[in-house]
Amino acid sequence: MEKAGKVLQKIKGLKNKIERFNKLVSERDDLLTLIELAVEENDESVLPEIKDGVKTFLSDFEEMKLETLFTGKYDKNNAILTLHSGAGGTEAQDWCEMLFRMYTMWAERRGFKTSTLDLLEGDEAGIKSVTFQIDGLNAYGYAKCEKGVHRLVRISPFDSSGRRHTSFASLDVMPEIDDDIEIDIRDEDLKVDTYRASGAGGQHVNKTESAIRITHIPTGVIVACQNERSQHKNRATAMKMLKSKLVEIAEREQKEKIEDLKGVQKEIGWGSQIRSYVFHPYSMVKDHRTNFETGNTASVMDGDLDGFINAYLTALSRGELNQNQ
Repeated sequence: MEKAGKVLQKIKGLKNKIERFNKLVSERDDLLTLIELAVEENDESVLPEIKDGVKTFLSDFEEMKLETLFTGKYDKNNAILTLHSGAGGTEAQDWCEMLFRMYTMWAERRGFKTSTLDLLEGDEAGIKSVTFQIDGLNAYGYAKCEKGVHRLVRISPFDSSGRRHTSFASLDVMPEIDDDIEIDIRDEDLKVDTYRASGAGGQHVNKTESAIRITHIPTGVIVACQNERSQHKNRATAMKMLKSKLVEIAEREQKEKIEDLKGVQKEIGWGSQIRSYVFHPYSMVKDHRTNFETGNTASVMDGDLDGFINAYLTALSRGELNQNQ
């Protein structure tokens, strides 16, 4: 039944692609007809309508063109994202929560579904770390573009002197792996800890040790889940996350150093960021891998990330990424 469901889902995805392509062709034909009529009638009143139509068509065209760049084995899969606050205490933890909101809103803009798997709250404000899943076609293909260290420069709301602060947070992204993919995970290679769930979750919170943390000893990979009331369900989700991480590690085994195989990312600090978000003394968000930037910081923090993702995918396909980031 599960395999049949996946086949139906794939068929639905292909039908959706065909429908979108046919819609794009229809948009183009309608525009050409409107332009021809305007020229014949020498009617300039339809110029605003033509401009809006061209803008919509180009946007839809770019969207479909970018999807052809999803050639990775798991690009079409759901994505599992983990945010970690960097050094800096409350400042960094607040920044981590801001990024969590940003990615949740981005997912909503695309019609994706999000669910929080594990969350560790900050000591005073914000969050220390959070793992969440984004469900939707090509979710991993899009989200993997955001993997790395994100840097914030702003006047701190936690500093009574109104000084400028720099904060860092890192994002890790991995694909959700189907159950039919075999990965050899031995029980003796696992260290399993249970703990009381924290945060929203109902009456079981802080009363039962339903949360699960699993450490894969050979690689040092750690996964955790606390979103379900049942310890059994949390363990099943955590094992699925571990499987996804190990598959991702195996995929890049041939081209990355041993530190990366253990899940170690760049230090969450100066010189390693993929993107800078500057709120003061000016407003700008700049991606250092593609040099794509915008001055509309509010829109970006509300989930408007498509410009950055599109620039990354395009540069990646052309081999034009800044390799220093």
